[in-house]
Amino acid sequence: MTWSRMGWVLAALTVLRAGTAAAQGPSAAEREIRDMLDESAVSWNRGDLDGHLADNADSITFMTKKGPIVGKSGTAAALRRSFFKDGKPIQQLRFEQVTIRRLGEGHALVVGRFILEGGGEPEHSGWFSTVWERQAEGWRVIHDHSS
Repeated sequence: MTWSRMGWVLAALTVLRAGTAAAQGPSAAEREIRDMLDESAVSWNRGDLDGHLADNADSITFMTKKGPIVGKSGTAAALRRSFFKDGKPIQQLRFEQVTIRRLGEGHALVVGRFILEGGGEPEHSGWFSTVWERQAEGWRVIHDHSS
């Protein structure tokens, strides 16, 4: 076999391998992150703010229009002030158009759209980007920028 022909064979095998990987669907990490996002919205909707933030690292940086908030407790306080009343969410939360991009073995960038609706309020929606890190206890959000 000539080098030219061998190059074509290797290229074809590479394409086939990539197609097979794509056909297998999302990785275990992507499924785990999606499941955690789903559970986060379910927790929010039942008024469980701690459950909503369960996927956040204790040292999370949460970006707001006034600047960053560092830490899960500060993030919880900010969300409670702005989006909760009498211990319950003012509006229901869902996520749409979520994409997960792995950034190596231990990190992922998750981008999507959040929608808050109901509660007699106008719909509030926007885009978010979160950086996730694989920690000893599992995937955790280390940075959240929602607008």
